[in-house]
Amino acid sequence: MRKIRTALVGPGKVAHLHARGMAGLSSAELVAVCGRTVSKTEAFAQTYGLSAYTDLEEMIQQEQVEALLVCTPHPYHREAVVKAARLGVHCLIEKPMASTLADCDAMLDAAKKNKVTLGVISQRRFYEPVVRMRKALDEGKLGKPVLGHAVMLGWRDDAYYSSDPWRGRWDTEGGGVLVNQAPHQLDLFQWMMGEVEQVYAVTRNLNHPYIEVEDTAVAVVQFKGGGLGNILLSNSQKPGIYGKVHIHGENGASVGAQTEGGAMFIAGQTSVLEPPVNDLWTIPGEEGFLEGWVHDDRELFKQIDATSYYIGLQIDDFMRAIQTGKQPLVNGAEGRKTVELFTAIYRSNRDNAPVQFPLSPESGPDFDGRLKP
Repeated sequence: MRKIRTALVGPGKVAHLHARGMAGLSSAELVAVCGRTVSKTEAFAQTYGLSAYTDLEEMIQQEQVEALLVCTPHPYHREAVVKAARLGVHCLIEKPMASTLADCDAMLDAAKKNKVTLGVISQRRFYEPVVRMRKALDEGKLGKPVLGHAVMLGWRDDAYYSSDPWRGRWDTEGGGVLVNQAPHQLDLFQWMMGEVEQVYAVTRNLNHPYIEVEDTAVAVVQFKGGGLGNILLSNSQKPGIYGKVHIHGENGASVGAQTEGGAMFIAGQTSVLEPPVNDLWTIPGEEGFLEGWVHDDRELFKQIDATSYYIGLQIDDFMRAIQTGKQPLVNGAEGRKTVELFTAIYRSNRDNAPVQFPLSPESGPDFDGRLKP
């Protein structure tokens, strides 16, 4: 199977994880990088042995790029993806897919019109504990999922928000904990619980007066399948505690994973401190598996760089989807679901009312529900 010629746009902190994750992949070859800042782009290119460009279209044409890793800040994903799609290039987009539904829909439309594949990074779907949870659901071991919760209690300080000029602002980041830190938990939560029917939520900035965006969000979710769920997300717990997703089935059995532990991971600043593990498993006859799984996952964690290993698995899944004509595990439609969920939370907080699904883009001066009129 030949390697897909791949390039990267946006040589920032998270781009290094993509480049390291691609090392050794048999499905793809990273050949070039594009960025707005010449010195930064050239330094990235030199580190990984790539060609450097400041013009995306020129790079795609000169390097015969087939797939693009989009690692720009999320409000700028749309520009790169639409341009690449029109040139027939498949795009794997860093999370979240975008900060607005309008941007998501523009990218999905461009991909459909130009018959290219879209994927969105959500590498926690490839965590061994999460794979076990999904497999148990698919095999009916919980019956229908009837109750779920997603929790992420972390910390971000002034140094974090000062590390890049776009952080902590509505116009350049598009949101706070919902948009930047929590998409992984939101993705896993909706992936396992199913289609959302209604959301009621409140957001606040509890202890970060130097940023515009929210640092905390709480939501109650009703699902079309009849299930209920709760979301609790915050960047206000110093130095950071954990991220968890737990699913409870109609037969009384429960499964769960702690996907983050200790201080939260920050690309380019910290490492993943604790391995992802299953922390809840009550399926009849399988309760005794938990100890062994935790041991195995801790041993694997010692052997890998978790910051790039799982991104590499997802990049490989995306490239093989291109080669086979199938959809990747996390395609563009799946990526939009996370944006739809956090957009509903913003709108519910703005209107102090439940928000019904599905959601369409809104136009207006309030950043699609982020600011009260």
